[in-house]
Amino acid sequence: MSDTHAHSVAFVRETALPPVAPPANAAGPVKWMRDNLFATWPNALLTVASFYVIFLILSNTLPWILNGVWNTGSLAECREVLDGTAGACFSVLTERWNQLLFGFKYPVDQYWRPAIAFVFMFVALAPVLFFDLPRKLLIFTGLFPFIAYWLIWGGTIWTPIFALLGFVVGYLVYSRFVAQSFAVGFFGGVLAAVVVWALAGYIVPVIAPAQPFLEAVPSRDLGGYMLNMMLGLTCVSLSLPIGIALALGRQSSMPLIKWICVIFIEFVRGVPLITLLFVANVMLAYFFPPGSGVDLFLRVVIMITMFSAAYIAEVIRGGLAALPKGQYEAADSLGLDYAQAMRLIILPQALKISIPGIVNIAVGLFKDTTLVSVISMFDILGMIRGPILASTDWNGVYWELLGFACVVFFVVCYSISQYSQWLERRLATDHR
Repeated sequence: MSDTHAHSVAFVRETALPPVAPPANAAGPVKWMRDNLFATWPNALLTVASFYVIFLILSNTLPWILNGVWNTGSLAECREVLDGTAGACFSVLTERWNQLLFGFKYPVDQYWRPAIAFVFMFVALAPVLFFDLPRKLLIFTGLFPFIAYWLIWGGTIWTPIFALLGFVVGYLVYSRFVAQSFAVGFFGGVLAAVVVWALAGYIVPVIAPAQPFLEAVPSRDLGGYMLNMMLGLTCVSLSLPIGIALALGRQSSMPLIKWICVIFIEFVRGVPLITLLFVANVMLAYFFPPGSGVDLFLRVVIMITMFSAAYIAEVIRGGLAALPKGQYEAADSLGLDYAQAMRLIILPQALKISIPGIVNIAVGLFKDTTLVSVISMFDILGMIRGPILASTDWNGVYWELLGFACVVFFVVCYSISQYSQWLERRLATDHR
């Protein structure tokens, strides 16, 4: 028996065989191409056709880009350097980059002010976009709008200080009445802030120093891509809380507040944005006190914010409607009042559901800021269509300028889109 046992053990492997690499067509790039590009005959034909179209596009655009000229002073000099060969005249970008970014009236020696405000913007947005960062950074986020205003517009520092004071007073009023109703607390806070700002209009001219620390720059001198960024960031930041208030007001049990929100939302959503911009340019000044001198930038911000807030309100209302009734009943069973239930239970879930819609509106709103060029505000498209192409040196340069505008808008919009996808994965909105 022992001989038989020893003989059988010799044929038993004591160690595992090393793993064998999969075939070339079952892993790696070959498998990916088979699964995604050549899975079926129709897919293979579409892939070949797509590659052919891409080849045609690149074969014509790459030589034009690679042969581009960057160091001439006019379109005529570019054509002389190219001498009949296909090539872009990128010299217009190196010659007029400051106008494309800052407009043609902003003081050249003051470019450092919007540049610093742009850097501060990332610091202020970081704790809002990435909630793992220390919450203390939110203090700078709250102060950033007032710091950026003073840096870009300049003038007396008392103007942003009183603006900050108005928000503080508004928040105190909001916290006092929000326990009764979110809409009452919100609109009460807004009214209190407006009263403070109205009083500041009479106080600031009296106490403002004759020689401000920073040179004052009027709103009509703002322009370029800086104007698009300012309008986009300001209007998105303001329209989100206003949209939340409108969505909750539309579901309010108080008929007056409910119908005010319903009429506002339906009216604004039924009017084109370009119409609201013309209203801001021509008519909105009549709604302010005589001699108040409300500039065009503020009027445009009001109209764009109203427009986007109405759309965001409908997106958030859809998120609120998607929540099961049990969530509201759970908040009541815990003894939470209206404000606590909305802040701790209802709104966090509704906002997670509404992320794709809110981001879609934010991207569309940022691109729609180019419409201000129709009311003589020189944003990046206004600069291209106006002062740059009107000059004799660069009259006829289109693709280079419009391509630059496309690139800068694509960078911002694509970044917003990628952030929203990361946020959805982080919050797992489809599984929780």
